[in-house]
Amino acid sequence: MARWESNQPSIPDWFWQAVDTEAESRMVEVDECDVAYRFYPSPGKPGLLLIHGMNAHSRWWDFIAPQLLDKFAVAAMDLTGMGDSDYRYKYSAATYADEIVAVLDDAGFADDALVVAHSFGGYMAVKAANIHRERFRGLVLVDSGIRHPDDPIPDRPLMGGMQGKVYPDRETALMRFRLQPPQPCENEYILQYIARNSLMRVDGGWAWKFDEDLLTTLTEVERQPEDYTDLTVPVGVIYGADSELFSRRTLEYMQELIPQDFPYVEIPQAQHHVFLDQPLAFIDSLHNIVDKL
Repeated sequence: MARWESNQPSIPDWFWQAVDTEAESRMVEVDECDVAYRFYPSPGKPGLLLIHGMNAHSRWWDFIAPQLLDKFAVAAMDLTGMGDSDYRYKYSAATYADEIVAVLDDAGFADDALVVAHSFGGYMAVKAANIHRERFRGLVLVDSGIRHPDDPIPDRPLMGGMQGKVYPDRETALMRFRLQPPQPCENEYILQYIARNSLMRVDGGWAWKFDEDLLTTLTEVERQPEDYTDLTVPVGVIYGADSELFSRRTLEYMQELIPQDFPYVEIPQAQHHVFLDQPLAFIDSLHNIVDKL
């Protein structure tokens, strides 16, 4: 891809090597909507599917996916309503579960495929693993869990504060890119890369690649304890030590619910967007978790 000027003095070579790795752009139809995904073939190796969080998309994984090709063929999908996938009149966990399985099938991944999912994508992957139990070898949840019932609900704005916003030009939009929930990230070059791949042309200017009606038309996606007590597939967990959405108590509650011991890694100096904060530590942790599943 074309290089850009960054405020950071240097961008590491491993990052450029990763994002310069070509991926195939593919589509699969699910319930009359096209689901987009990026595919990195690695013949003879098992499959691994990467799933993004709320209002994100597959390009968030561009600097992660190529690091996994020594062991896996990799796909990274756009859930409908986000990225380059179609928008729906309404969204549900059951439909997202069907989309996840459809991408696994279309990519040619066998039943030994792994799913690695961040945040909201993790909630949908848990739903999918319960609906389509036979289709998963294992599931790695990235800063994605269920809050202990005694923990207070965080007092913060709803996810998606940029909804409905149209910017007059691309540069103005890029300056307004923010992570949700709000957090700093020292790797400014990663934020710039994601922002540059998160915009689309619309009438009147530029907008972010997600359905502005997504949150108000989303149904049946609430996390329930039985979503986790019913899990039969092997599970692994990676979370940020400083995450606002995942705490040690969250981990302990999941250990109570999930009917199996599971490996986990707490990544220091990382918040909710773990693989943006500490990408290399995340890749090492993911390899270690996968080896234990």
